[in-house]
Amino acid sequence: MSAAASPGDLERLALERYVAGDLDGCVAAWEGVYDAELAAGRPEAAARAAALVALNLLCETGLMAPVRGWVARARRLVADAEPGPVHALLAITTTYERFLSGDPDAAWEPAREAVELGERFCVDPARGLGRVALGRLAIHAGDVDAGIALLDELAVDLGAGRFDPLTTGNVYCELICAAQWLGRHDRAREWTEVMDRWRQGPAFGATHGRCRVHRAELLRISGPADAAEDEALAACAELRPWLRRELGWPLVELGNIRLRRGDLAGAEEAFHEAHARAWSPQPGMALTRLARGDLTGAAAMVRAEIEHPMAVPWKERPPFGELRLVPLLAAEAEIACHRGDAATAVAAADQLTAFLAHYPSAGIRAEAALARARAALLTGDPATAVDTAQEAVAEWAELEAPYDAAVARTVLGHAHRAAGNDDLARLEWQAAATGFVAFGAAGRVAEVAALLEAPAASPVPGARATLAHEGDRWRLGYSGVDAWLPDLKGVQLLATLLAAPGREFPAVDLAGAAVVEAGLPVLDEEARASYRRRLGEVEADLAEAERDNDEARRELASRDREYLLAELSGAVGLGGRSRTTGGTAERARTSVTRSLRYALARVAEAHPDLGAHLSRAVRTGTCCSYVPDPTAPLDWHVTP
Repeated sequence: MSAAASPGDLERLALERYVAGDLDGCVAAWEGVYDAELAAGRPEAAARAAALVALNLLCETGLMAPVRGWVARARRLVADAEPGPVHALLAITTTYERFLSGDPDAAWEPAREAVELGERFCVDPARGLGRVALGRLAIHAGDVDAGIALLDELAVDLGAGRFDPLTTGNVYCELICAAQWLGRHDRAREWTEVMDRWRQGPAFGATHGRCRVHRAELLRISGPADAAEDEALAACAELRPWLRRELGWPLVELGNIRLRRGDLAGAEEAFHEAHARAWSPQPGMALTRLARGDLTGAAAMVRAEIEHPMAVPWKERPPFGELRLVPLLAAEAEIACHRGDAATAVAAADQLTAFLAHYPSAGIRAEAALARARAALLTGDPATAVDTAQEAVAEWAELEAPYDAAVARTVLGHAHRAAGNDDLARLEWQAAATGFVAFGAAGRVAEVAALLEAPAASPVPGARATLAHEGDRWRLGYSGVDAWLPDLKGVQLLATLLAAPGREFPAVDLAGAAVVEAGLPVLDEEARASYRRRLGEVEADLAEAERDNDEARRELASRDREYLLAELSGAVGLGGRSRTTGGTAERARTSVTRSLRYALARVAEAHPDLGAHLSRAVRTGTCCSYVPDPTAPLDWHVTP
């Protein structure tokens, strides 16, 4: 930007950059406003710019050390001034800095101040986000009804258009996050539908991408799974140039969805990328280990997260307290059940049940009931297991969560069998299979089929199948019956895999030139300069924390520093050249996986048994392959 630009020009540039989704450019422009106003001897105007730098960093980066530094600069400039709009901005920023840093007691007073000053001086971010903060603080304090009432009242004001678009988008996001981690999925669904309608008009910045993540979260609960994955992938694509650390949020959601679908390789990829951004991938990563059969590793991983939670300030998940433990304890109970570890299962169930006294909600009731059912099975109490599993099924069904209800039905089936009621067990497992099919959880369908002792049909050993390209279509022959498939990309890919059983093909090679593009810089020059400025601010905050013996602040600042150093070192390759993104590999993986899944669906329509065989034997991910069960080989004759 031009050194001669006026503060007004720089402020317009900051808003333009924000609307365009350029966070680094937006913050740099506000920093320019600060420098210009300070040089012109206008301290209150400079303080306003500093407060807006802090607010943008707070909302979009999760880096608390730079936020504290900019708040301190602004406060020094208005130390002797009467309360005004700048104080409102500083109050809301301080509220969330304290809340996200794990100090809720210190967040109450600035939250009240933000609302009072925001209303008095018409500062929308202060009066909107301040009311959200009061609601979330009430919930964390155990006054759930009062907190939800505050949030409902705020949602009505949002619908009436009482706030500017920037505030409206952020507040809707906050409302949905609060409902999700409280287990009020019905309320989250209502607010997401309203946000989705609203964002079609005045929304800008990261709002569209954030709304997609919320839609993906709800689809992970309601299904179908393919729609959930589509939303999560689209959210990652939209938010990748906008968010940095917080990109871990949609990545973890993508991993959770893939885990439910049975795409373990894809889930691990997403979880590892989230972890690289200093974002906790648990308990999804531990449950992926469980699905791979690593029971010991899964148990150790989830226990480590419970005892030493990752200290990252996030708005999307509870930053502290009992609510943060709910999904971790539910996962620990599931893992303990598979390990036969009764003591751990009972302890996890007891903790979840105790949480209900403070946070009564259908989602937490369902998790606690299912954990108690698993514990009862391990302690030899099938009657209690039946009662509590039935409670979990009813709660999940009421929340319109077919996958979770099917999981609970699977446990209920085990409880009935333990009680000697095989007919009831089979009835529940059949219902579970229906739920998993409707959701799109192929791996779980196979598990339940095994419980029913009626696995999907396998080819007769030595059977022959044909896939031949004839004109503008493919002939699929099996068991004396021919069917015809259109000449789709997915069928072409399937033919490649079938012609070389056991061989792994990189998805990039299978995708071809259609998805291969030149990589974009991991961080552009402006972003790298911004990161270096943030690093200097973190170093100053760290030094102050060490001087004051403030261990909690020192730990958070240290993690901020580690994250920034990792991002900067990862963005520069040999000779100081900029590294480029690995987006090509992910685009290829997504494209190939979708094409193959569609082709397999067409095969299943023509030959159900053959489709079932291929759904088990075709593996997708970064590499794709056809690996049939060696006990039931199938002789494929492929003619390209």
